[in-house]
Amino acid sequence: MLLEELKGVNTFIFDVDGVLTDGSILASDSGEFLRSFNIKDGYALQLAVKRGYLVCVISGGKGSAMQKRFEALSLQEIFLNVSDKVKVYETLLAKYNLNSKKVLYMGDDVPDLKIMAMVGIPTCPADAVADVKAISTYISPFDGGKTAVRDIIEKVMRIQQTWFDENAIASDSGI
Repeated sequence: MLLEELKGVNTFIFDVDGVLTDGSILASDSGEFLRSFNIKDGYALQLAVKRGYLVCVISGGKGSAMQKRFEALSLQEIFLNVSDKVKVYETLLAKYNLNSKKVLYMGDDVPDLKIMAMVGIPTCPADAVADVKAISTYISPFDGGKTAVRDIIEKVMRIQQTWFDENAIASDSGI
């Protein structure tokens, strides 16, 4: 049944901390908060955009480095410092006239539960909290920040036969 649902996906929405990162935040002496992103996730994100999928991030986290990373990957919608993910999701539904059954969301913690209950395909990394795992249609075998995002994007795109990129270039990683 999951394979059938993945055939219809046209939108990916991701939480950031704990999904696109391992959830660790490094605090510098200057007061900056630094995160580490996986380059393989970046490749999958930019390829999905190139193939016509709507790719968005909705995060409670904030920072100019995060914004620049997602802009470099050409993500269409970047929402940082969000306190109400449901409100942002509802805005996206209206703006793009989305069918929620075709929306895949990956989250990892309690703030993701409400939005995950609204999308067609709720997913999570292997190290998500138990409540999130309980409502997920798919649990990646990979942890957050360790290619869980690549895993689900690649699954969808392979099923839809949009994965292979014969014109791949080194800069496709978004750095």
